[in-house]
Amino acid sequence: MPEPTPMPPAPPHPARGSLAEVGAVFLKIGATAFGGPAAHVAIMHDEIVERRKWVDNQHFLDLLGATNLIPGPNSSEMSMHLGFVRAGLPGLIVGGGAFLLPAMLMVLALAWVYQEFGSTPAAEWLLYGVKPVIIPLIVSALITLGQKAVRDRLSIVLGAAAFGLYFLGVNFVLLLLGSGLILMFARNADRLRPGPHMLLPLPLIGSGLFAASDVAAYNLWRLFLIFLKIGALLYGSGYVLFAYMHADLVEHYHWLTEQQLIDAIAVGQMTPGPLSTTATFIGYQLGGVPGALLATLGIYLPAFVIVAISNPLIPRIRRSPLASSFLDGVNVAALALMAAVTWELGRAAFVDAYTLAVGIVAAALLFRYRANSALLVLYGAIMGLLSAVI
Repeated sequence: MPEPTPMPPAPPHPARGSLAEVGAVFLKIGATAFGGPAAHVAIMHDEIVERRKWVDNQHFLDLLGATNLIPGPNSSEMSMHLGFVRAGLPGLIVGGGAFLLPAMLMVLALAWVYQEFGSTPAAEWLLYGVKPVIIPLIVSALITLGQKAVRDRLSIVLGAAAFGLYFLGVNFVLLLLGSGLILMFARNADRLRPGPHMLLPLPLIGSGLFAASDVAAYNLWRLFLIFLKIGALLYGSGYVLFAYMHADLVEHYHWLTEQQLIDAIAVGQMTPGPLSTTATFIGYQLGGVPGALLATLGIYLPAFVIVAISNPLIPRIRRSPLASSFLDGVNVAALALMAAVTWELGRAAFVDAYTLAVGIVAAALLFRYRANSALLVLYGAIMGLLSAVI
């Protein structure tokens, strides 16, 4: 029986910053964070941990693990957690709001263009150049966080298992919970006794709060409730979000056509920041600016509330031997899932010799010269434009 691993110390209380500082940092990240949640987390790690040192790697990992266990858009919740750590409850609101604001405004503009002209501006060249740049950023974050999370042989085995089971289609929430429970029992076999030892996550928080309604005519209140339900129940990637929207808005209410939903997905992918701002696009199509604002508020409101409740509990969880081991297991699985997503993103990003060269140069700039993530994204955008010109 392996001896219990010494419990890591609780994260030190970080220095507080100003709301202006929090807002400026997350506005910058939100305006340049292409590539989906894994890329967003990598960029936040580079900006917040490596450059500004608001939190250390262990605290960042704990926030990431906690974020994976609650419903809502993960990268947006990371911005809320980090804003809370830096500037308290107002920082949570400012950090989360600043992160989603650039994408929301861009999507709103594209929604107007779409409604006026029936199409959105093509941005294939932008993504063509930016995607290869995102991969080295994610790999850098994985290496740094992995050195902190993987502490023993069991951690390696759990991470490898989560990585493989992801590709076999095992539910990611089960992988997170299973990894946490295995590590908790392995490290605390002598300490465990029957009883309520720890606060276990409630992965389906909010389930059943919103019952499906009969098909009904569109109105703003119903639109808000639909996106509030999605925000309270959403787990997984942005593609899970699209499945939820398809079930409600296309199949159930018939407010959107298949093509309109596909166009909304395309807009969410071509803009930086969280994919959940697709709700802004759909809200505008259905109800103009009021619809856009209500849909956006609905999908993000549960995340703001859940993060405000859960963030103060994370240091207490870390001080508990059982809960700390559980969180360590969740962190290992979360990084394994992030690595699996990175593999998929890499296959989509490196499609030819040009994108491979762009990625290699980006990796050299990052690992050799510690180039800023925003500058790397700008470099990718420029290379994408050059590819269109050439």
